[in-house]
Formats: sequence, C-alpha cells, structure tokens
Amino acid sequence: MNKWLIYFFCIIGFSSCRYFETEKISKETFLEEELKAITWNDIDQYPVFSDCENIIEKASQKTCFETTLTSRLYQAIPSEEIKVTDDINDTVKIYFSINNKAELSIVEIKMDSITKAHLPLLETWFLESINELSLNAPAYKRGIPVETNFVLPVVIQTKN
Repeated sequence: MNKWLIYFFCIIGFSSCRYFETEKISKETFLEEELKAITWNDIDQYPVFSDCENIIEKASQKTCFETTLTSRLYQAIPSEEIKVTDDINDTVKIYFSINNKAELSIVEIKMDSITKAHLPLLETWFLESINELSLNAPAYKRGIPVETNFVLPVVIQTKN
C-alpha cells in the first residue's frame, strides 16, 4: 500500500509542475505588443499654458488649451477696424508644432489668395502672436514629453 501511495504522489508531483510554469516572453515580443497597444495619434496630456496648469482631466485640458490659444491669436489682430473692399469668407488654417521642450512654432499658414491680398499683414500678426506665446509644459505620452502638431482653423468673414 505504501508503494502505491509513493507512486501516486510522485506522479502527481511530476505532472503538476507543468501547470505552474509561467510562459516567458522575450523583450522583443513584449516591446512589439506594447507598441501595438499604444495609440500614436493621441496624447495623454495636452501642452499646458499657465492658465491651464491646475486642470487634470484630459477633456478639460484640451478645451483650456484650445481656448487659450484661440483667444491669444485673436488678441494679435489689431483692435482698430480693418477695412477691405470686398467681402471675405475664408477659413485660414494655421499648422503649428509644439516640440518636446514646449516651444511653439508655426509650420504653415494656408489661406486663400484673395484673403492674402486684402489682409497682407494677417500672416505677420499670427506669426508675432505665436512668438509671444509661452507654454509651461509640452504634451506627454506615457509620461514622456513628445512633439505634437495641431491645425487651428480661423474663420475670416467681412461684410461691406
């Protein structure tokens, strides 16, 4: 009887070890799986202006970032009345980049040739306003500062 009991425990002992083994994943496999899981077109934290420092929620960060950027760009347009001879209805697209050191720069400004002809200083006003902006922090992805690119549409409408 003792022999059978010893055989029984040996068989159970040898076969059960297989069930407790953990599968080892190579560094490369782990890295590939992590890279697939990351959403590269999205950031974890938006760039931060001083007005937005205490905001934690991502949606609120985005709103604060967009609102602050837009209001500061509109402040750059001279307050005196701008006169044009024709009606203008255009959307100017400002493409800008924020590097991982929180430095903001305009990549490109796209506007209709009519808008450019009637408002030749518009591009200069936008460039000057961007140069005056300062961010407190760049965008972050998984705790790492990253470069981000944004497009800001600015609607220009005039009526005679």
